[in-house]
Amino acid sequence: MFILKRQDVEISNIRHPDKDQTIPILSYQGQTFTLLNVFSAAQAEEARSLWRDLTDNRGKACVLLEDPERYNVWGKVRLDKGGGGIEGGGDDGATPGHTLGAILLMQAVFFDIEDLLGDRQAAKFRQDIGAVLNKLQLQGGESAAAVENVLTFDPFEGQVPVWGDLKIMSLLQELHGLGKVYFGNANFTGRALDALQDMDEGDRTEFSKWLTQGPLAKLW
Repeated sequence: MFILKRQDVEISNIRHPDKDQTIPILSYQGQTFTLLNVFSAAQAEEARSLWRDLTDNRGKACVLLEDPERYNVWGKVRLDKGGGGIEGGGDDGATPGHTLGAILLMQAVFFDIEDLLGDRQAAKFRQDIGAVLNKLQLQGGESAAAVENVLTFDPFEGQVPVWGDLKIMSLLQELHGLGKVYFGNANFTGRALDALQDMDEGDRTEFSKWLTQGPLAKLW
């Protein structure tokens, strides 16, 4: 939708409607956007690829903000009339099956690290994925205990949080990057995808189809 520079926009912070934290909001021409993902200057092509996929292939209203040291992708949201919160949870297209699939992949990578690399690396991964959840303002990143819970609870028995599709995409990109750091290659993806076999066939088919679209198809 838009490729903008820092001087073109106004960035402020508002209180999250469901969490005790503030979140950044970008304003441009009367429209508001929330932060989806942050890329370094060296990841310019990855940032543009995500932005193009969201705008051209998925019909999302997004901003690619180009700074000298980083690239940020922002997704359109609506502020409530009082300006004190976000309508719709700050993301659109929230699909429970996609959240379930993302959690299964995240847990599978964590359990693989724990089994193959040991407790020390597993503890470091908890910190790393917790930072990602917190950056994306996803439920489960509020504290070390919350991160531990989302990594170990049974999503078929417990209550699955509601995460929006745009942020799930960002989470899965970050998860893939972390996996490559820990394992040294991308071979872990096949083992992680096996965890999707526990899903209902319909949800699994739909999630797998969604996963093979856009930039995620090159990762998972």
